[in-house]
Amino acid sequence: MSLQSEMQTQGNFLFRNRSYLPLIFLLTGLSVYLLGKYNEIEISEKFNDEYFEFLCLGICFIGLFIRIHIVGHTPPNTSGRNTKAGQVADELNTTGLYSIVRHPLYVGNFFMWLGIAMLTENFWFTIAFVLLYVIYYERIMYAEEQFLIGKFGNEYTDWSKITPAFIPNFKLYKKPRYSFNLKKIIKKEKNGLVAIFALFWLFKWAGDALKNGITYFELSGWFYAAITTGILYFILKVMKKQKMLD
Repeated sequence: MSLQSEMQTQGNFLFRNRSYLPLIFLLTGLSVYLLGKYNEIEISEKFNDEYFEFLCLGICFIGLFIRIHIVGHTPPNTSGRNTKAGQVADELNTTGLYSIVRHPLYVGNFFMWLGIAMLTENFWFTIAFVLLYVIYYERIMYAEEQFLIGKFGNEYTDWSKITPAFIPNFKLYKKPRYSFNLKKIIKKEKNGLVAIFALFWLFKWAGDALKNGITYFELSGWFYAAITTGILYFILKVMKKQKMLD
C-alpha cells in the first residue's frame, strides 16, 4: 500500500472512531494526574490552585464556543457527528470560520482537549498531547480532504489554496452564509458542555479519593455543575427524541 493510500485508510479509520479513541487519552491523562498527586511532584503543588482550574475551563470553553459558532451557521449534512455514516458533505462550507481555516471544528476540539490535558498538571503530558493531536488529526484531515476533493473538485482545491488548514488567517474572514440555528446547537453540541463539567468533577473527585480514601465524597462546585449539565442533557435528549427540536 502506498503512503498516500495508507494515510487515507488510517484517516478514515480514525474519523469513524473519533468518538471513542480519545477515551485512551482520557484514561492516560487521569493516570498521569493521579500519579502526580501520589508522588507529590513539586510541579503539581505549583499548579494546585483554583485559578489554574478555571484557566483550564476557560480554554475548554474557547473550543466549545468555536464549535457552537461553526455548527450553528452551517447547513444540514455538513460539519456533523458522522461517526456511523462516514464522510458527509452536501455542500462546501467556505464562509464564517471556514473562511479563515479549513478545519475549524478540529481547532475547536483541540482547545477543548487542551484544557483537559492541562488539568493533569503535568507539563510533559500536555506537550505530548499536542504532538499526538497533530499526528492524530493530520490523518483525519487528510482523509477528509481527499473525500472533498473527489466530491467538489476544483471548487475545493481553489478554496484550499488560499485557506490555511489549521492555523487561522483572520484577514480572510467572510460573514457566515447561513443565519445562526440555535436548535441545531442544542441537538448536536449538548454533549460537549456536560462532558467538560463531568471530566472536571472526575479529576477533582479522583484526586480527593486518592488522598482521603475511595469512599471520600465532597459536594464541590464541580459536582453541582456536572449534575446540573447532566440533567439538562437528559432533558434535551428527551426533547430531541420526541422531535420537539425539529
